[in-house]
Amino acid sequence: MARTEQQSTERYGGRWFWRYASPAAFFPLAGRIERLCWAVAAVLGVLGLYLGLFRAPVDAQQGEVYRVIFIHVPAAWMAMIIYLAMAFWSLLGLWLGTRLSFMMSRALAPTGALMTLIALWTGAFWGRPTWGTYWVWDAKLTSFLILFFLYVGYIALAEAFDDVRKGDRASALIALVGAINVPIIYFAAVWWNSLHQGPSVVKQGGPSIAPIMLWAMLTMTFAFWAWCIAAAMHRVRSVIIERERNAVWMKPVVRGQAERERT
Repeated sequence: MARTEQQSTERYGGRWFWRYASPAAFFPLAGRIERLCWAVAAVLGVLGLYLGLFRAPVDAQQGEVYRVIFIHVPAAWMAMIIYLAMAFWSLLGLWLGTRLSFMMSRALAPTGALMTLIALWTGAFWGRPTWGTYWVWDAKLTSFLILFFLYVGYIALAEAFDDVRKGDRASALIALVGAINVPIIYFAAVWWNSLHQGPSVVKQGGPSIAPIMLWAMLTMTFAFWAWCIAAAMHRVRSVIIERERNAVWMKPVVRGQAERERT
């Protein structure tokens, strides 16, 4: 571990979770988490799609097109959650100086950008038959588009520096400042007049959608969650290999990867 990581371990009494602040210790754990989450995502995804496409009834007002919510809503939730997770890891990295924190933040960014893009695209697909247009400069939609630009800006800034540590710190500031946009997205339909419907699942008085629709949406949400974790674990392992490839503990991993590429 780097000196700052050793100091943090000593400061907090060597608690078990500090062991995994080391890339060497986290690397195999990330592999196990990745494999488990791929399996969970596949099972829940199939079940969620079955419930949403074949078991959930046709909506009385929107007809069949409403079924896009089983992709749109989980993707939108994950886009916001992942950004907050990036901000958390960035703060941890700036505060404690742990290399793995910055690696986790970087690993999450492409998946978060993908979730944002899926939410924007499916929202436009849903908006055309229901609103009569693919896009409006609505507070919720505009703030969500800003979220996509924040992801792109984070990724671009992180890669703009030859010094990895400078890139980590600079991009961490974008993650922290941009986090204020997440509650704006969530509450935009409540704070301002909006074409976008308000919350229908997490709201005072309980969900306002049919139970089978709710179960389908929650199942798809957990499937998306598992997929995003698996993707992040896969990517953080790649980042660790790239940054730690000269470390002694990494040599067998790099050698094994090279042998797999040759075969």
